[in-house]
Amino acid sequence: MFGPQSSSFVMYDEEFKRINVVIEKLLREANAKVIFLVDKNGQLIAATGETEHLDTTSLASLTAGNIAATGGLAKLLGEKEFSILFHEGEKDNLHISIVASRVILVVIFDQRSSLGLVRLRVKKASDELATIFEDLAKKTAEEAKGGHAQSPFAEITDDDIDNLFK
Repeated sequence: MFGPQSSSFVMYDEEFKRINVVIEKLLREANAKVIFLVDKNGQLIAATGETEHLDTTSLASLTAGNIAATGGLAKLLGEKEFSILFHEGEKDNLHISIVASRVILVVIFDQRSSLGLVRLRVKKASDELATIFEDLAKKTAEEAKGGHAQSPFAEITDDDIDNLFK
């Protein structure tokens, strides 16, 4: 089941393409270097920009860990969560935000952009991404009602897997 509290969900091709359109647009409009979209478990959903020199798996995991740690701090202070984090480096800066309580949007940018521009563009992109994830939740719920809530891999048998290695 997909929802704010669920730990996993199925990504459909249509929504994946829509997500990529949004993050590619954000990359251009924010003049950013890299954009990542990560689920709260640390799995990379989508990425665009100068990703060839980055360990995307580690970045996704560490981002989720950072959000979890910051969530603990927020609870200690009586807050629900801190939805935006900003880390300033010598060359690169990191803007992290939670979208629709479901996924983490990471923007890496340098001196070619500014925090104000990134925040402005992230807000607009977050609204668009929230709509996509709402659509995804509705689609998942409809699939569950129709009895099609099986794993997309349910039709693959052990024999099919064995045949791949023969």
